[in-house]
Amino acid sequence: MANDLTTPLTGRKRKAGGPRPQLPIARTLFVVLALIAVAFVLRLVLTDDPNGGRPSQEVAITSTQNSNALANEVSTGAATITADPQQFPAGGSITPVPTGTANGNSIAGIPDIFGALPDLSEETSDGPIPRISATGQTPFATYARPVDPAAAAGLPRIAIVVTGLGINEQGSLDAIDALPDETTLAFAPYGKTLTTTVAAARAAGHEVLLEIPLEPFDFPQNDPGPQTLLTGEPPRSNLDKLFWLMARFGGYVGVINNMGARFTASAVDFSPVMEELGTRGLGYLDDGSSNRSLAQQLAEGNKVPFSRADLTIDANPSRQSILAALASLEAKALENGQAIGIVSALPISVAAIAEWARELETKGIMLVPASALMK
Repeated sequence: MANDLTTPLTGRKRKAGGPRPQLPIARTLFVVLALIAVAFVLRLVLTDDPNGGRPSQEVAITSTQNSNALANEVSTGAATITADPQQFPAGGSITPVPTGTANGNSIAGIPDIFGALPDLSEETSDGPIPRISATGQTPFATYARPVDPAAAAGLPRIAIVVTGLGINEQGSLDAIDALPDETTLAFAPYGKTLTTTVAAARAAGHEVLLEIPLEPFDFPQNDPGPQTLLTGEPPRSNLDKLFWLMARFGGYVGVINNMGARFTASAVDFSPVMEELGTRGLGYLDDGSSNRSLAQQLAEGNKVPFSRADLTIDANPSRQSILAALASLEAKALENGQAIGIVSALPISVAAIAEWARELETKGIMLVPASALMK
């Protein structure tokens, strides 16, 4: 016993019948894996195989150049293609026909290119956006629904702007059919069928506005949607968002804010946007939701046609409340000579506006598009 305790461990011999020593299995596996990895790396480094060991096959490519004999003859002048004389008679001419609803010579029901006139469009990476033409023609003046000055002389005037159109295609088309032509329609930039619904609105005689989402005070809990213009962002970032929004459709006289109490109160952030609207000949309609908005001052400084809504008509979306709000709007028009009401595209709101408008003329008040009340 004493000998066992004093004998060094390295010098001990295994007793007969005792357990055999354990082999270092983990170390052995590690060495094997390391050797495999080294071998793989050496193959990649030392083997000149651009295909990485993948199978390949060489195939001859036969050129098809000059294989079309008729095309070759046309290109060299050896052949002539003659138009059908019944389709294009000799001595005849092709007269271009203007499309759209922007002027009296247009064909009603046929939209302009992307909803806008080419001379009033600038191509961008996001699509066409409005601009002032080379002759000084502005989108605001061109796309506005005209008002007969003689008929409007001396009469109080009311403009109704219906917002939130374009998201629901059938709902938008129903509203377009039901509302008076003098009603201004504002389209959200997110609908998948905007080209169709905006074209239908313009073909029916409505003037249109583009809704632009602006940052409210409780953003992002209250989010007006993608591409919202935000405070504290570089001006270039907000202008890029503005161009994307502008390219959703064409033919609008100007823009109207969707939310935006924080953004419209920040001169640093709002000024570049209003300057861009002035440069492009567009108007700005403030929805009247924020008393801190600097829209009027900035619009005047950039010569942007501007007005501010006096009343949200369907804050309480019931027929009785809507008709009561319309009566208040009439009183404002009689007092001030004009008034602008904002209403959503809810079916109950659309039906109430259509019913109310039929009796408006008998009250000595004229319904006009919003552009007629924008200075």
